[in-house]
Amino acid sequence: MGSLFCPSLILFFSLWVTLISPAHSLNCSSLKLPGGKKQYSNCTELPTLNSTLHFTYDATNSSLSIAFSTAPANPNGWIAWAINPTATGMAGSQALLAFKNSGSMVVKTYNISSYSSIVEGKLSFDVWDLEAGAGNDGKMVIYGSLKVPANAEKLNQVWQVGPGVSNGQPMKHEFAKANLASMGELKLVEKVISGSSSPTPSPSPSPSGPSPSRQAANNDSGDGSRVREMSAGLWILGLVSLLVLM
Repeated sequence: MGSLFCPSLILFFSLWVTLISPAHSLNCSSLKLPGGKKQYSNCTELPTLNSTLHFTYDATNSSLSIAFSTAPANPNGWIAWAINPTATGMAGSQALLAFKNSGSMVVKTYNISSYSSIVEGKLSFDVWDLEAGAGNDGKMVIYGSLKVPANAEKLNQVWQVGPGVSNGQPMKHEFAKANLASMGELKLVEKVISGSSSPTPSPSPSPSGPSPSRQAANNDSGDGSRVREMSAGLWILGLVSLLVLM
């Protein structure tokens, strides 16, 4: 019994560790920013337009620092990331838009009051440290910090890419499926079981929710339940195996 028990137990624990490790290894290492000059607490691969969002939420002063990265529709195009304080779509969103101007990257702010009105101007919330960059992979990055409502737990985010800028105005983007689906919810605070909140951001970029393979945010609350389910199942499997071997 002893000679059979030890190898079986070792195999059981090896399988258990192998299966739970991926749930605890989610990090931003695979979503590096072009240039990589800044660090953020969280990151996620957004579900459309091959876009990523890195961010740090500071609940003590209600500020959000972001780095949005994606490739424009063409090399002379534009990229944009926005927060919509009142709705889930583009209309009403407060956008940060970046493009190349005379060879240099610039960021401008746009208050998009409607789908037919894209007006450059001051946003409905404070923004600072705005800048943009471009990587060798063809992607652009928008960096910035913004003030969010006190005790905010989530925000409506929108992101987009466009073909270019004409006479200082961004040209219309395409209306393909990926463009129209580029919106979702950004979670700033993860709820805990007791009902209290902790400032551990866990972004969820689409209404339907990203698949586990695409989610790269730290401390995904779903991972804990999946690990517990696997653990319980594997304990039962291990017990049955031991009984058979005995």
